[in-house]
Amino acid sequence: MQILQTNRALLSRLLPGAKPEDLTVRQGQFHQVVIGSDRVVCLPRTEAAAARLPHRAAVLGLLAGFDLGFRTPQPLLEGSAQGTDELPFLVLSRVPGAPLETDALEDPQVAEAAAAQYVTLLTELARIGAEQKVRAAVPAPQEDRWRQFAVDVRAELFGLMSDGGRQRAERELVALDSLPHITDAVVHGDLGAENVLWECNDGLPGLSGVIDWDEVAIGDPAEDLAAVDASYGTHFLNRVLTLGGWSDSTMATRIAIIRTTFALQQALSAHRDGDEEQLADGLTGYR
Repeated sequence: MQILQTNRALLSRLLPGAKPEDLTVRQGQFHQVVIGSDRVVCLPRTEAAAARLPHRAAVLGLLAGFDLGFRTPQPLLEGSAQGTDELPFLVLSRVPGAPLETDALEDPQVAEAAAAQYVTLLTELARIGAEQKVRAAVPAPQEDRWRQFAVDVRAELFGLMSDGGRQRAERELVALDSLPHITDAVVHGDLGAENVLWECNDGLPGLSGVIDWDEVAIGDPAEDLAAVDASYGTHFLNRVLTLGGWSDSTMATRIAIIRTTFALQQALSAHRDGDEEQLADGLTGYR
């Protein structure tokens, strides 16, 4: 809870009336997040993350203008206290709900309800991905995105890996050559369980919101489905694919290939941001 002490003056202004014991602190890849009763304060972990705050606020404001059937954080205040030790910040509305625990899916009714709502979520992201104002504001990757990713990993991360780690990474990077260039939908980019929030309705989960849109882009829905797979396993993923009509073998292949890149994506971003903690975590299996 050191962040509460270090930034006490700033947080007391942004979360007026909140007591430290009533606040929750979570550490994400790019931000430290202080959660109050109705507001969330994002404090960037690095200078690079701080530079991205204005774009993040703009995208969240854009998403808030769509009726998606679930909540997204709305930007309330953005700024930095220049000439002080206080960090730049972004204040967001708090989205109610909590992540769905993996063991909850052992109940077939819960699993069916959750899978159906994941289909709705991904369908809505595909729908707004066709909107011109979204495509103008949300970045789309270059056609050689995965080839360049492989080049950058080899150049920037291979020197930090063991021989066995480099061999593993090389196998994963070579597989990227088979990925097609798809820019059909808004892709959340980090749709793991911790970023999808639910509320209980008559014993069944109801999707309440999606948070942490730092890596949103126009791209391939297989990226978000790979995050579902990583969080809840292949059995649940297959239910989502069946309900969504996405059960073709090409989708499954893309999901499998993309999922293997998650740790390398984290490590590369962390290396560029100078975030040693996230870099070490991303490279755990490569050292």
